[in-house]
Amino acid sequence: MSVANRPVHRPLSPHLQIYKPQLTSMLSILHRATGIALAVGALYLAVWVMCAAASPQAYASFQGFNTSILGRFVLGGWLFSAFFHLCNGIRHLFWDAGYGFALKDAYRSGWIVVAVSLIATVLSWIVGLRLI
Repeated sequence: MSVANRPVHRPLSPHLQIYKPQLTSMLSILHRATGIALAVGALYLAVWVMCAAASPQAYASFQGFNTSILGRFVLGGWLFSAFFHLCNGIRHLFWDAGYGFALKDAYRSGWIVVAVSLIATVLSWIVGLRLI
């Protein structure tokens, strides 16, 4: 066998079983997932508007789902998605301007995004329940 035809024994490239999940990578994945959730939520909003335009019975049945446990879970998840995507988008704007690339700053801004998103979601949830 010639040298050119001999198999090369190289190590496997690292993959998810080797890499330790990091905050920055998890927030990147979550940012993409919340973008998808917002797109699905826009369809949900469109169905709500169509039910409101169709008839009082259709609107009442849709609102019945919204006030159920599952409906509130869906709306709460969509609300968190909106706040997280907004806060992380602002973080990305700072990165686009050249700020916050140091590892310490990236982790600090990541935890701030998580905290602000959770706090805004809980506060909005409390206000929303008081309005019902």
